[in-house]
Amino acid sequence: MRALVIILIASLQVMAQSLNKYSKYSLFTDEKACRVGDVVTVLVMESSQAMNNAKTSAGRDSKINLDFSGGVGNVTVPSVTGQTETGNEFDGKGSTESRGIVRTRITALVDSVLPNGNLHIKGKKKISVNGQEQFIKVSGIIRPVDIKGNNVVESYNISNAEITIEGSGMIDRMQSPGWLTKLFHWLF
Repeated sequence: MRALVIILIASLQVMAQSLNKYSKYSLFTDEKACRVGDVVTVLVMESSQAMNNAKTSAGRDSKINLDFSGGVGNVTVPSVTGQTETGNEFDGKGSTESRGIVRTRITALVDSVLPNGNLHIKGKKKISVNGQEQFIKVSGIIRPVDIKGNNVVESYNISNAEITIEGSGMIDRMQSPGWLTKLFHWLF
């Protein structure tokens, strides 16, 4: 009997120690990222709009008139008249407009945990379709309280966020000017 009680007590201690490693998990929500190496899903929903209009107008007009006539004694000197006019006008207009919308999901890795508990994350994703490659990169600092129960954080909750989308392929090459055009723009 004594041996049975000792075995029972020893097994309870072993079970208690193994349950201790699961104490951070919730019974009601999914596991949230909290350590280096954990992953978190970033829901990127960004839209930007910028507009700039400029108008410049300048004008200048100047006239110089010279009229000389006279005489010496009874002799008259023929009259001399001169007139010069100059004018200069400039009218310049410019307009710039840019809009962008990005919506995607990307999984990022917790790179480091800051002393206050905030998490530094980095993630990248490569998508290839028909020879077109698109690279999406995200990095920044998130607060653990901003991570939802399904381990998702919205991009607007990322501090010092860097979201980069780059593409390469046939469409990218067709949108950039050729080398001859680049040469003419450089020369002129």
